[in-house]
Amino acid sequence: MRALAIAATGMTAQTQNLEVIANNIANINTTAFKRSRAEFTDLIYQAERLQGVSSRGQNAVVPEGAQIGLGVRTAAIRPLNIQGSLTNTGNQLDLAINGRGWFQVTTNTGEILYTRAGSFSTNANGQIVTSDGYQIQPTIVVPTNTTAITVSQTGLVTATIGGQTIPQQIGQLTVANFVNDAGLMALGGNLFQQTAASGQPVNGMPGDPGFGLINQGYLEASNVDPVSEISNMISAQRAYEMNSKVVEAASSMAGTISNLRVS
Repeated sequence: MRALAIAATGMTAQTQNLEVIANNIANINTTAFKRSRAEFTDLIYQAERLQGVSSRGQNAVVPEGAQIGLGVRTAAIRPLNIQGSLTNTGNQLDLAINGRGWFQVTTNTGEILYTRAGSFSTNANGQIVTSDGYQIQPTIVVPTNTTAITVSQTGLVTATIGGQTIPQQIGQLTVANFVNDAGLMALGGNLFQQTAASGQPVNGMPGDPGFGLINQGYLEASNVDPVSEISNMISAQRAYEMNSKVVEAASSMAGTISNLRVS
């Protein structure tokens, strides 16, 4: 029976939906994490009777026809790039982008990746790096004996060096925008990679039109709403249960038909 296969696609889809929700909840405290939403589309239809054709060879035309859908599939898992709330940390190398934009970092192989997680620190050479040791771009080196680092909302980085009263400019942060942020490939570790779907990065200064501002001493929190996720989880569970009931009913009907044929 087709009902078994159709209901099975529904159960598979809701399993994937629950996996997306589980990942959202698991990352509820991940810095700058963007929650995702599973989106579904119906499968192809099998025509039992085509609409618009002549009825029994006469001039009358079949107005509606009969088509039976063959189930559902996952069309996309869409990241929702909604601004997360800003949390004050007091750490001078914690930076949050308030608005659009991505920090650019360079891996050990020279590849440029993108992140919204601005929990930076310095390495042994004084370079500002991520928690994985990837250098922020453009490269910024903090001088020895620096007593304070200041990052303006427009990304200007200055350092107060011991024995000096006037801060010294040591770099200028830039951020990148994409035409389609949802097209970036998530690599884990709060890192994203450019793809053909995301388009080419457009670099700009924080505060320029279309670019967010930088807030020093803050981190962007995850945009996961626990109440919404629990509600979505309950809906996915109920949808899975309904599809499983269809499987039970189809199996029972198939058994009844088989018994009738035997008798």
